[in-house]
Amino acid sequence: MPTLSSEIFSTVPKEDYLSFQDKPNRIAEFLEFKKEDIAKATGVSLSSVRYDEKMPSELRERIREWATLLNLVAEHFHGDGKKTALWFTTLNPLLGNVTPRDMIRFGRYRKLFKFVVTAIAENKR
Repeated sequence: MPTLSSEIFSTVPKEDYLSFQDKPNRIAEFLEFKKEDIAKATGVSLSSVRYDEKMPSELRERIREWATLLNLVAEHFHGDGKKTALWFTTLNPLLGNVTPRDMIRFGRYRKLFKFVVTAIAENKR
């Protein structure tokens, strides 16, 4: 049975399986997002979407959240990037026949994150 401490830390991946550390453009590439997708998903204006030191803090935070989610899923697949990418691009009946990638693109990251964390917790039981 999971302990409280193991549940508290279950929202943080054990490592950076997909090598995203300080590479926000890699996250956009992994999700195959164009600048328009990033703007829509984050609520940041299209002209503000950039991946350098002048990146808006709101965009930086959203991308950091996505990296955490992507790595949690990769952790489930033992670090396999191909399986992780496939999971994010496959229609999921538990998400209303929407791909997890589209959940993020449509600004539904928080719902997807809760779904993933719940699934991981149930899988451990």
